Amino acid sequence: MATIELAGLTKVHPGGVRALDGVGLSIADGEFFALLGPSGCGKTTLLRTVAGLEEPTAGTVRIGGEDVTALPPGRREVAMVFQDYALFPHMSVSENIAYPLRVRKVPGAERRARAAETAAALGLGGHLDRRPAQLSGGQQQRVALARAMACHPRAFLLDEPLSNLDARMRLSARTFLKRLQRELRVTTVFVTHDQAEALALADRVAVLEDGRVRQIGTPAEVFRRPANTFVASFIGSTPMNLLDGVVLPDGRVGVGGVPLPAGNPGAPPAPGEKVVYGVRPEYLTYVPGRTDPAAPEGGLPGEVTVVENLGSAQLVTLQGPAGAVQVVVPEDVPTPPGTAARAVPRPDRVLLYRDGELL
Repeated sequence: MATIELAGLTKVHPGGVRALDGVGLSIADGEFFALLGPSGCGKTTLLRTVAGLEEPTAGTVRIGGEDVTALPPGRREVAMVFQDYALFPHMSVSENIAYPLRVRKVPGAERRARAAETAAALGLGGHLDRRPAQLSGGQQQRVALARAMACHPRAFLLDEPLSNLDARMRLSARTFLKRLQRELRVTTVFVTHDQAEALALADRVAVLEDGRVRQIGTPAEVFRRPANTFVASFIGSTPMNLLDGVVLPDGRVGVGGVPLPAGNPGAPPAPGEKVVYGVRPEYLTYVPGRTDPAAPEGGLPGEVTVVENLGSAQLVTLQGPAGAVQVVVPEDVPTPPGTAARAVPRPDRVLLYRDGELL
């Protein structure tokens, strides 16, 4: 096991395209760390640079305290699991798992023994003689993980290994992967564009945008207190409501002409200052009917325009003076389109942003 430390990591492709822009990260020994961001943000390039498959334009990569920036992939003692698993179709499960050991010239008997041991640990003991085409997607994923585990690497580097699975299989594979990492305690870097996966699996998350790290924190931290409006809009199964507002003389924030609680900003803004009012749909209370918008409990008025079924809840869109506001509503509450209603924020869950950054 090992720490992974990145300092000033920059990657500029031909033509001046900057895939990584001065990335600095410190990943603890045995930590499950997620690199999260939209397509094109640089997360896979960052993972490949740690693996040695990409050469940085500038910066350093240290694994276990050793500067490996100039080392080839085979000497970094890391194992990478790719999105498509990259299994050899003409080889058996046993041969696929043992292949990295074969490259390292490990004796045949030891290769077979380690392949069998690793396969048994991942529930593949009865499939050693099968070819990849005879396996399900989940089983192929486990073969790829077994191949990585058999090398006893210092770190696992996982590039969206669950993205080829169907929704049900992804959930079970996610549980399996988290349990496996906890048992092995191997430093793991997991790339994904799926924020639900990152929040469910990782000890800490780095959110990337355009080759830069926008926030690093625990899943709870990046969900509850996004450092900027990019993270606020990206994290969460339902995006945060981000509404234009202005600070009122009494300290509240006027949003669409309605005074709302300002929460507890770290740096209180001055009256008259323009801010972005952030509150997640989960932290708004749906109240049917109209009321005086100036009342403290008034909330944001609107009319139900869209209702999305989330299973155990509904995502309701209200259209009003502040624009479109989304609210998570219990499944048994009637929300017919055209209904007049209010969205009342929880004061302790309100966030204010200035120039895109959290106050």
